[in-house]
Amino acid sequence: MSTCIYNNFTGYHNRKSIRLQEYDYSRHGYYFVTICIDNPKQQIFGNVLNGKMYENEFGKIVRDEWNKTAIIRQYVKLDEFIIMPNHIHGIIQLCRGTARPAPTGEIEQFGKPTIGSIPTIIRSFKSAASKYIHQKDKSFKWQRNYYEHVIRDVKSLYFIRKYIRENPIQWDIDSENHINHELKDYEMIEIGR
Repeated sequence: MSTCIYNNFTGYHNRKSIRLQEYDYSRHGYYFVTICIDNPKQQIFGNVLNGKMYENEFGKIVRDEWNKTAIIRQYVKLDEFIIMPNHIHGIIQLCRGTARPAPTGEIEQFGKPTIGSIPTIIRSFKSAASKYIHQKDKSFKWQRNYYEHVIRDVKSLYFIRKYIRENPIQWDIDSENHINHELKDYEMIEIGR
């Protein structure tokens, strides 16, 4: 995910990456990613009811495109994954021992994609899902970037898998559940009158 920095001299916002500097995101290993839609107040992929996520037509498109990621890239294995109303969480494993292009040693940079890297995989996934969603909703947009975390040990992998599986159960208190928070704020105002 990137953060924006306001430049006092130019008045423009500059994007600053929070990725690990000098880290090769095409390396073998596990990566936890979170991809959000541009307007977090929309619940475009379905709804959570009683701690269970119910995907709608757009949620099913996202699931299909996510699953294709491993089909079209033999060096990718998909691990735990969940679609939420306005974002997705997933674990991607990049595997060195399969028919994968050898890494070039180049670090992914803006405008210079690295084949087989997490940024390239996510960019392709977002593009493919958008293509099909735009057939019914031209206004759909992902956030410009996404959050990723390099999973470095088995303990972290265990807890991230658990977090993903339990995400729908936690939806009522999730900071991305803007609609639920607005309803609770409204209830507080009504009660306070």
